[in-house]
Amino acid sequence: MLKKIICVIFLWMSISSVFSQDIIDSNQNDLSEFSDGPYILIEKNKLIEKSIINGEVITKILTANVFDTIFPPGKAVFNNVKKIAVISDVHGQYDLAVEILRNNKIIDKNLNWNFGKGHLVIVGDVFDRGDKVNEMLWLIYKLESQAKDKGGQVHFLLGNHEYMIFQKDLRYVSAKYESTSKLLSLDYNELYSNKTVIGRWLRSKPTIIKINDDVFVHGGVSKEFISRSDFNIKRINNLMRKSIDQSKSEMKSTDFYDIYYGSKSLIWYRGYFKGNLEDKDVSEILNRISSKHEVIGHCSNEEVVSLYNNKIFGVDSSIKNGKYGEILLIKKDRYFRGTLNGKRIKFK
Repeated sequence: MLKKIICVIFLWMSISSVFSQDIIDSNQNDLSEFSDGPYILIEKNKLIEKSIINGEVITKILTANVFDTIFPPGKAVFNNVKKIAVISDVHGQYDLAVEILRNNKIIDKNLNWNFGKGHLVIVGDVFDRGDKVNEMLWLIYKLESQAKDKGGQVHFLLGNHEYMIFQKDLRYVSAKYESTSKLLSLDYNELYSNKTVIGRWLRSKPTIIKINDDVFVHGGVSKEFISRSDFNIKRINNLMRKSIDQSKSEMKSTDFYDIYYGSKSLIWYRGYFKGNLEDKDVSEILNRISSKHEVIGHCSNEEVVSLYNNKIFGVDSSIKNGKYGEILLIKKDRYFRGTLNGKRIKFK
């Protein structure tokens, strides 16, 4: 039943998303042809589906068992994974992300899972800037279920922009979603609160994971973070999940906010690209976290890049600009750039 519902959602989104942003760009005040959604709200023993079709809010009452509403956190350390694909910083550029995933054979032409027992890692920042955030979230949601059926995994890591939405920092939200909020009479962050299906699903997601000898995290692991925290992946993820619905003032009452949300935190750190680190510094960090490589996003480049003799891989390939992007492919300890057209270029 759930798979059928998701298929219907994707059919509806594929039709509506073609029109909505062009209409908003041409006339912000005319919402008569604007479409968006769906958003699934949770209310006691029922689900409420809200969609916008041609400027009209369509509300459907669903039974509680149509969607899961409880999402237990998954494990965060995996071994003996034979193939991995990594993408990051999609920022609402759904169409470009789909093209990258399809051309690199992670999904098929119908947007279904095509990576077998492989693991796909999204290293944060699906939210903000672009106008198809909701479409991307539902695609990841669907692929997660399909991958499990095939023995694979999808890992959606939370980046700084996911946490910004949770904390009501809406500075980078696309103008499209101002219209959505207006029509649904909900602040944008409420569409992903603990009272929505996608909001609860997001709250189950990790901030950092390890697959084989690689650590995956949005910003990166800094020396300062290691020195100020107990580097335990499970503990870190539990602390970050717990913080999602805490206020800033509550977190700032101790040094927690500075450690976990400051400039040297896992989600905001830029030191591998903009710091003064030497190769020995990176080796020391990797030794402290029992890893051979880190795979990170957050800092934009024109392609997937390798730093510090292949110790650090940067996978923010500027998908957010909507023009070009790449994916990192890992197979048997070999690392490749997967280009937009599907060509593989091995890192030496």
